[in-house]
Amino acid sequence: MSSGEENIVSNIRSEAQMKADKIISDAQQQAQIISDDGASNREAEKQKILDDAKKTSDMRYQQIISEAKMKGRRLELDAREDLIDDSFNKAIENIKGLSTSGDSTYTDSLEKIITEAAIELGGGDLIVQVNNEDKSKAQNILDKISQSVTSSTGNETKISIGDDINTIGGAILKTSNGDVEVNNTIESRISRYKKSLRLEVANILFK
Repeated sequence: MSSGEENIVSNIRSEAQMKADKIISDAQQQAQIISDDGASNREAEKQKILDDAKKTSDMRYQQIISEAKMKGRRLELDAREDLIDDSFNKAIENIKGLSTSGDSTYTDSLEKIITEAAIELGGGDLIVQVNNEDKSKAQNILDKISQSVTSSTGNETKISIGDDINTIGGAILKTSNGDVEVNNTIESRISRYKKSLRLEVANILFK
């Protein structure tokens, strides 16, 4: 159990103990009234009241502790999910900065992204769509990509630049007639691999 969960359980445990003590106290007062009446034949009833009160307080105490542990666990899981989401958001912001910085690392990634999508389409006459900032980068590497795709697929490949798209990076490749496309934008790739990436991020953050 994490320290946060332990604090929650500890606080609710104290509250549960107070409520349990109140149940016992009320029962003792009721038993004392019976005793003060001098009804000796009610000793068994007095004891029954005390026993029932103890059982009720114990059950309530355990219920509150169980609920506290569940609540603490939920809060811990929610906090972990928030940290993972923050990590993804920061990664996306870093990618945005990288794509606009002119760093060669991003250009190399863009080349790889376009090449993968073109090979997946089987080469041929293709159209690539990127955001406005990436147009010049893509234009400078299209000949190299076309040759690589031609070599990989055995299909003569020619790639031309299409309309701008709204994306933080990456590209969409489609056949010249537009019938088939591969979305290899950064957003699409993150979405496709997010489940496995979340596990990796969680292992890094919480190992």
